[in-house]
Amino acid sequence: MKPCAAFLLIGAQLFGAGLPESILKTIDSSPAARTAFWGMQVVDLATGKTIYELNPDHYFVPASNAKLFSTALALTRLGADYTFQTRVVAEIPPDADGRVRGALRLIGGGDPNLSARAIPYKMGPTTGDPLAAIQDLASQIVARGVKRVDGGIIGDDTAYVWQPYAPGWGLDDPMSDDGPPISALTLNDNVLMLLVRPGATVGSLAALTLSPPTEYYRIDNRVRTVAAGGERRFHFQRIPGSHDARLWGTIPLRDRGQELLISVEDPAQFAAQALREALERRGVTVDGPAVAEHRYPDDASDTGQQPEEARIGGTELARRTSAPLLEDLRITAKVSQNLHAELLLRAVGRARRNAGSFEGGLAEMKAFLDEIGVEPGGYTLYDGSGLSRLDLLTPATVMKLLRYMYDSPMREKWISILPVGGQDGTLSSRFGGSPANGKVYAKTGSLSHVSALSGYMQRADGTWLAFSMFVNNYGGRPPAEVRGVMDRICNLILEVGN
Repeated sequence: MKPCAAFLLIGAQLFGAGLPESILKTIDSSPAARTAFWGMQVVDLATGKTIYELNPDHYFVPASNAKLFSTALALTRLGADYTFQTRVVAEIPPDADGRVRGALRLIGGGDPNLSARAIPYKMGPTTGDPLAAIQDLASQIVARGVKRVDGGIIGDDTAYVWQPYAPGWGLDDPMSDDGPPISALTLNDNVLMLLVRPGATVGSLAALTLSPPTEYYRIDNRVRTVAAGGERRFHFQRIPGSHDARLWGTIPLRDRGQELLISVEDPAQFAAQALREALERRGVTVDGPAVAEHRYPDDASDTGQQPEEARIGGTELARRTSAPLLEDLRITAKVSQNLHAELLLRAVGRARRNAGSFEGGLAEMKAFLDEIGVEPGGYTLYDGSGLSRLDLLTPATVMKLLRYMYDSPMREKWISILPVGGQDGTLSSRFGGSPANGKVYAKTGSLSHVSALSGYMQRADGTWLAFSMFVNNYGGRPPAEVRGVMDRICNLILEVGN
């Protein structure tokens, strides 16, 4: 039976039972769903009527549904046209011979997209040079006549407080692209791609390739090549606080290889090193190391909201301006980019609270939620991404946010950042061939034993529904089974709910 026909058959079978009974029967049809804890609320946005709810005031771990809150906060507090600046400043102006007698300072302004990512957002793999932004800055510096730098490169991420990880993140999150360190100077999402391929002969070490090419990590490679048909199995471990890493395991001869995404230890130092190497490739002599400069939570030198141009003197040699904020909000929501959500929280804190920090961002979040009528008891947020296992939300709290944003002047822009069922982002492979295809605009969420989906549905008659759906504490079966039940419920709401 074709998917669309199957959905229509389910709707026809359950229509007479009414929406509440139909939803409960759908949940009960799956062993994984039946034993999980469910929360739900569905509201007709034209009438304000709640057409279905289940545990709407109970707490749930929201996973990436927390990004609804960080993206809404950024859109309302910063505006769709907000931009970030990345600058290179010489402490001492170049002399007539092109010599900088001092360091070059690469100053991060919070731009999340110093990478090869396509802007505006589009589906498909990321291609191009991951260091394109650094290459641009290096070319600008050379165009200013710089031929020698005596003092090395300083990667300055002091626009945000150095708080690289959030409370409640898993131990392994910071090792990969799930939770790389959060920095105002972010390059290539603060990750490296490590390609592991077999060696030339059985018993030889695997061949390693890093992209972007860099000597950032010292990797102790102990992956051995085994006979064709053998097991591909290896492990990567980064030593926290150092540039040392270990890789061990096996890979079969003639295997296609595997890519690993690994986070960098210190993004500001990584960016400084990348700029140094880009300058050297252009014939500029750089004496001195590539180092990072951070601002810590108790730093007495914190100057708050003072503009970078005033806070950090010198001669500007290069500048890069980001795309408008709205473009990054689409990336953050559609692909569920954890790092970008964290950067958004700090950007708001810096702009509104004179502090690019967890505390500044979350204080402004509380003020925003107070304004839209969310009670403090309706949420507990420890980060901007939902990666924290300490985050808690109720479906009713999410509904208040969704209704507020729908009724705001930003409605069109807001809905445009959300994944579309069967079309793009994290919903591109869901709802295809069903009545909900192209009719669901919603943010997904996924952690171990957690699934979430909240956003909007458009009925056939053009009217809109807002919904929030959480599933916690399921286990024993693949997450796809629970997500499939959630998708069937969305179709029921569109087909049966009135």
